[in-house]
Amino acid sequence: MKTIILQLAIALIALSGFAQSKPEVNFNGVFDPNSKKVLVTAHRGDWRNTPENSIQALKNCIAMGVDIMELDLKKTKDGYLVIMHDQTIDRTTTGRGNVSDYTLTELKTFFLRSGSGHPTKHRVPTFNEILVLAKDKILIDVDKGYDYYPQVIKELREHGMISQAIVNLRGSTPLTQIEQEVGKIEEDITIMPIVDMKRADAAEIVASYKPHKKTIIQANFNADTLSILKHIGSQRANYGLWINSLWPEQNGGHDDDMAVEENKKDESWGWLISHKANLIQTDRPKELIGYLKAKKLHD
Repeated sequence: MKTIILQLAIALIALSGFAQSKPEVNFNGVFDPNSKKVLVTAHRGDWRNTPENSIQALKNCIAMGVDIMELDLKKTKDGYLVIMHDQTIDRTTTGRGNVSDYTLTELKTFFLRSGSGHPTKHRVPTFNEILVLAKDKILIDVDKGYDYYPQVIKELREHGMISQAIVNLRGSTPLTQIEQEVGKIEEDITIMPIVDMKRADAAEIVASYKPHKKTIIQANFNADTLSILKHIGSQRANYGLWINSLWPEQNGGHDDDMAVEENKKDESWGWLISHKANLIQTDRPKELIGYLKAKKLHD
């Protein structure tokens, strides 16, 4: 009897652990043209509530249920990748000068500023620090890291994070030229070319990425009347389709402010989804998640 009770107890513990385990962090149908799911990317993290590109921004994204945190990279004087959007630290920290003017130790003496410009208690994080915290919790989108491509890939692999990352490439550049610059892109790397859809050669640039199966196209357009947009949804047959809802010049006016301030969510986010976007980068992640959940388009 004691043996049976012990076996039952072990089984219950195992089942309890299974029930509490977190779902696998993955791209959740991004490359499936039949998937209806839409992934939410928080632009520079939850910058409205904590400093952009900060550790706390990442923590907020994880707690909020955001799928992807977008971040930006720069390199210090002594070769460390840090999370910073601008070339200078003037706008976002209590210091002044270029990121490349400082060693990591020196850079860590400054404090990050909030979105309103006030100093906080947060410091500039390294790429490594972000990867440690993000692992098995959230996808990351590496923007402004193309100049450091080999180091970005090296650090992602060291942390076992290749399967949890999108690596942005130089804008509106064919794959052949990218690979001339950085070498053959390995099959397990998810890449994202940023394409200005008003260019005459936009369709050719998009088509050049067909050989790389894990490609997401970031489509930017300042007018929603472009003829190429009539067929943009067909790109889902080969790629994930990412559209920014940040500012009207990136989405033909179907932006976050229209969704939240004018309460025209169907005309903004809904319009992007109707054009088959299955990744949306936003400055209003909480509101977008709520909208998608109500439409049964987000877990």
